[in-house]
Amino acid sequence: METTTYDAIVIGSGISGGWAAKELCDLGVKTLVLERGRNVEHIKDYPTAMKDPWDFEHRLQEPSKILEENPVVGKCYAFDEATQHFFVKDKEHPYIQEKPFDWIRGYQVGGKSITWGRACQRWSDFEFSAPQRYGYAIDWPIRYEDIAPWYSHVEKFAGICGGKDGLEALPDGEYLPPFEMSCVEQDIQRKISARYKDRFMVRTRWAQLTSPQEIHKQQGRDHCYARDLCYRGCPFGGYFSSVSSTLPWAKKTGNLTVRPHSVVHSIIYDEQKGKVTGVKIIDAITKQEVTYYARVIFLNAACLNSNLILLNSKSHRFPNGLGNDNGLLGKFMAFQNYRASVGGTVDGFEDRYYFGRNPTNPIIANYRNLHKQDTDYLGGFLTFVFSGRGPAYKEGGDGIGAIYKDAITEPGPWYAGMFMQGETIPKEANHVRLSTDQVDPWGIPQLITSIGYDDNDDKMVADFLTQSAEMLEVAGVKKITKKDTHQAPGLDIHEMGGCRMGNDPKTSLLNKWNQMHLCNNVFVTDGACMTSTGNQSPSILYMAFAARAAHHAVEEMKKGNI
Repeated sequence: METTTYDAIVIGSGISGGWAAKELCDLGVKTLVLERGRNVEHIKDYPTAMKDPWDFEHRLQEPSKILEENPVVGKCYAFDEATQHFFVKDKEHPYIQEKPFDWIRGYQVGGKSITWGRACQRWSDFEFSAPQRYGYAIDWPIRYEDIAPWYSHVEKFAGICGGKDGLEALPDGEYLPPFEMSCVEQDIQRKISARYKDRFMVRTRWAQLTSPQEIHKQQGRDHCYARDLCYRGCPFGGYFSSVSSTLPWAKKTGNLTVRPHSVVHSIIYDEQKGKVTGVKIIDAITKQEVTYYARVIFLNAACLNSNLILLNSKSHRFPNGLGNDNGLLGKFMAFQNYRASVGGTVDGFEDRYYFGRNPTNPIIANYRNLHKQDTDYLGGFLTFVFSGRGPAYKEGGDGIGAIYKDAITEPGPWYAGMFMQGETIPKEANHVRLSTDQVDPWGIPQLITSIGYDDNDDKMVADFLTQSAEMLEVAGVKKITKKDTHQAPGLDIHEMGGCRMGNDPKTSLLNKWNQMHLCNNVFVTDGACMTSTGNQSPSILYMAFAARAAHHAVEEMKKGNI
């Protein structure tokens, strides 16, 4: 046991797991990070980062055979010939879709932090108080003032660019200089501001180093070069990831051990001691069972896998899953709605262009159901704005010869549009559970997903399409088209819930410190902990939760409470 015992175990090495490990190690805690995938090291393991399109056999397109074999992950916007090694192929970890659900996963050290979208807006008190004010889900056990200092803590270290805009619905943070909007986006902003007094289009908040500070230089990271090849892994460290930032930092303390190829089977509850004592894993290569022991466990396997692990952590005391006396584990799952977009063409501005490939998007803060419910649905949505110029070559022209080659080297007309990131309301019917007869390659029960849209989601989509088309029309955009993809839940890659926070153990599984009500040495700080989804991108909140919970855990360890 001496060789397999640590002060803390962190399950998962992605965005939240990396932060838990970094904070624990900084505080002197000997920490083991268990990662089910392979090892990935910053720079060394970004094999396609510096390649040009013509360096790839299929010019970045996936062959039809790959797409046929991967109907789920093949839909992901970041999955292509340059990035496929960072994604789980469909057959590698099977699951059962009771309702269509696209489960996008990245099993490697760093997890999906290597390929994430990097948007980092803070929640406001509108989001933390909405369930209580409008009577859905349950009340959050915290408010904005509880998490605000931890937002600042992680923003300073990770490096978030953005503007300080003084918006009630989109609190300001510790920001580096923002990327500027394009000339078309600036024009859209001016026209929206003139027409709508409750709608605010602002420069983005994104995890890109526009002006590295000393703390970032200490991490060995350089500024963002606006290559917009982030999903391949950035050798400059221009955006935040676990492998470029938190894990190397934790390693320098001498307190970190990372064990790749460690598929977590379950968390072990000791009936005699009345607490969790360790984690059972299956070695992904040898299929050997190994048990590791620790005083405190942080679960950061990403939302669905965290639910799976807890559901499979059965004992005499907890026959339905760890801490699951109320039967709510795996229930009240939610996600964010990305179905809708609106776009069109823009006249003029043909004497203007932009520098580099801006990896960010401006945003319009949520303007629905803030102080009161002003729509026929619950929740709100964030709006991402985009613009650009296509090639001068137009469809239907001669796609061959010198005229064609000259045309595609010249910028054509501008286009602009908007797409939504909408809140969905947690429902008990939206759930995950374990299969009773099908197992994965490691002998662990497969996860069943039963998650779908409802009438509230459809009403929000309709409202977004109407309002966004109207705003673009006000801004002078022409030939406007509306689109509802009806894509399955999951493709947003913002799944949340199943092990939610709350004040009452009868209606929640975690307390205000992300600590299990019934197992006080277990903390869950990834998407599984979410009580509701809000409309902002959630990853920066997971980082803040992980840092806050790690400090609380160490304080409790020192007091002898865990």
